[in-house]
Amino acid sequence: MAAQGSAGDAALRREAEQWLQWDQNPKTSAIVKELVAEGNVEELQKYFGSRMEFGTAGLRAAMGAGISHMNDLTIIQTTQGFCRYLEKNFSDLKNRGVVIGFDARAHLSSGGSSKRFCRLAANTFISQGVPVYLFSDVTPTPFVPYTVTHLKLCAGIMVTASHNPKQDNGYKVYWENGAQIISPHDKGISQAIEENKEPWPQAWDDKQIDSSALLHDPYATINKEYFKDIQKQCFHRNINKETNLKFVHTSVHGVGHKFVQLAFKAFDLRPPFAVPEQKDPDPEFPTVKYPNPEEGKGVLTLSFALAEKDGAKIILANDPDADRLAVAEKQESGEWKVFSGNELGALLGWWIFTCWKNQNRDACAIKDVYMLSSTVSSKILRAIALKEGFHFEETLTGFKWMGNRAKQLMDQGKAVLFAFEEAIGYMCCPAVLDKDGVSAAVITAEMASFLATRNLSLSQQLKAVYDEYGFHITKASYFICHDPKVIQQLFDNLRNYDGKDTYPKSCGRFKVSGIRDLTTGYDSSQPDLKAILPTSKSSQMITFTFANGGVATMRTSGTEPKIKYYSELCAPPGNSDVEQLKKELDELVSALEKHFFQPEKNNLQRKTE
Repeated sequence: MAAQGSAGDAALRREAEQWLQWDQNPKTSAIVKELVAEGNVEELQKYFGSRMEFGTAGLRAAMGAGISHMNDLTIIQTTQGFCRYLEKNFSDLKNRGVVIGFDARAHLSSGGSSKRFCRLAANTFISQGVPVYLFSDVTPTPFVPYTVTHLKLCAGIMVTASHNPKQDNGYKVYWENGAQIISPHDKGISQAIEENKEPWPQAWDDKQIDSSALLHDPYATINKEYFKDIQKQCFHRNINKETNLKFVHTSVHGVGHKFVQLAFKAFDLRPPFAVPEQKDPDPEFPTVKYPNPEEGKGVLTLSFALAEKDGAKIILANDPDADRLAVAEKQESGEWKVFSGNELGALLGWWIFTCWKNQNRDACAIKDVYMLSSTVSSKILRAIALKEGFHFEETLTGFKWMGNRAKQLMDQGKAVLFAFEEAIGYMCCPAVLDKDGVSAAVITAEMASFLATRNLSLSQQLKAVYDEYGFHITKASYFICHDPKVIQQLFDNLRNYDGKDTYPKSCGRFKVSGIRDLTTGYDSSQPDLKAILPTSKSSQMITFTFANGGVATMRTSGTEPKIKYYSELCAPPGNSDVEQLKKELDELVSALEKHFFQPEKNNLQRKTE
C-alpha cells in the first residue's frame, strides 16, 4: 500500500499498524486488518484520518474502529488521559474518586456499547487506585452530575450520545462542582490523552474490577436521595393527589421510563401512561427516524395515539438519556400543540418564580434570586425579572456555562431558581447543575395539575404570561452541511459582506442595527467594540440585532453537522397583535435564509419534519 502511495498513505498505514498492536477487541481489529490487507486508503482515511477531538462536550462520534470513532481502545486512551489530568488537579483523587454512568446504546458490528465503555473506563481508574462509583444499570444523564455533588467526588463521566442517531456514542465529563467542564480543562484533558495513548498493562482486563474494593454501586442510594431532593420543588401535593388530569410519557426507547414513574410517585401524582412500544431501552430506536423529541410531531406519533385512546391531555417526552423534555397539549380544537423550548421555558420560569414567591414573604429576599438562560434562548425571563425584581443573566450556549455560573452564584449565597435553553433543556432543581428532563417532567405535571384547578390549560397560561410580560415570538431551525469549508466560507462572507471586515448593514428590507460576533470577540454595541461574553475561535456564532427589535443568531453546532439559527421579536406588555408580530418574524427569517444562508448557492439541506 505504502510503496505506490503518498507520504499521507504511509502515515495512515503506520497509524493502523500501531492500532493493531494495541487493540484487543476482535471485531474492530478484524475490520482494520482487512482494510490494511486490501490497501483500502479511502476507508482507512475515514477510520484513521483524524482523532476524535475532546472538547468541552467531551467526545461524540459514531461507534466503530479507528481513532475517529468511539470504541474500546479510544475509550481506554481517553480515560487514561482523563485519569492523569485528574491526578494532577486533585491530591485527594484516591480518597474521593469518580462516578460513571451509561445509557443503553450498543453497536453490534464493532462490539461497542455504553455499558462496555463504562467498564473499561472504570477499570482504568481502579488500576490506578482510584475509587469508582459505577452505576450497575442504565441511568439518566442528570444522575451523574447529581452524584458528583452529592458524594463530593472529583469528577463524573456519562457515556451517552443523548438524542444523536443510533450509531453514535459519547463521553461527557463533569468537574467536581457538578457542572460540565469548561475551558481550559478540555485542552488539558486533550493534551493528557495524547500523552497516554498506549494502553496500560491491565487496561483490557475489566473482569478484575468486579472483585475490587474500589468499585462501588451508587444506584440504590442515588435513586433514593435524588427523589428526596426533587421533592423540595413539590408545592401542591394535595392537588397532585386529587387531580383528574391524565398524562402520557414516552422515553423514546431511552432510559427515562422508570425514573419518570418514580418522580410522579415522589410528587403523589398518579403514574403517566407509558407508550408501550417506546418505554424500554432499545439501541435500535425502531419506531422513530431520529430519537429526538426536539424534532417535533414525528417523534410523538405513538404518544398522540395513546393519549387519544386513554383520554390524556398532556404528553411528556424525554430524549433517550432523559436530560431534555418536550411537552405537547391537546387544544380545544382537537389539535395537538407541541410547545417550543422557549415556550416551556416561559411557563416553567413563571411557575417556579410563582412558587418561590408564595414561599418567601420577605420582600428583601428577592435581591438574591437569579434565573439564567443561554444567549440564543428567548429573553422572556429577562422580561419577568425586570417586572418582578429578581436578577436575570444570559450565558453562552450550553448548560456547561449555565451550570458553572449557577454554582458560582450559589457559592455567593444566591438562589438560582431556574435555567433553560431553547433546545428543550431545563434546570428546575438546584441539586442538579445541568439540564434534567426527569425533574422538569414532574414539575410540568404539577404545574398543569394546579392550572387545571383554575380551569386553565398550559396554552392559556402561556398567553397570560405573554400578556403580562410582553409577547416573545421565536423561530428557530437549522440547515445541514457536511462540508466544514462551506460553513467557514459562509461565515467569512458575513464578516466581509461589503468589502473586507464589514458586516451586513441590512438583510433584505430589514436594517441591521447591531452585530455581536462571539467567534472574533466583536460587539458593535459596546463602547470598546469588545464582546462581554467569552469568545471562542473554534465555533462560529454571530448575532444580528435589527431596527425593528428583532434579534437573530447564526451558529454552528458542537455535536452535529448543522448551522443553526434562532430568531426572536419581543414586544412590550400591551402589544397584543400577535399575528402581526408572527408575520414580521416570518419575513425576517425568510430574508435571513435567502441573504445570509443562501441555501441553493451553498448546497445546504433544510431541516425536514
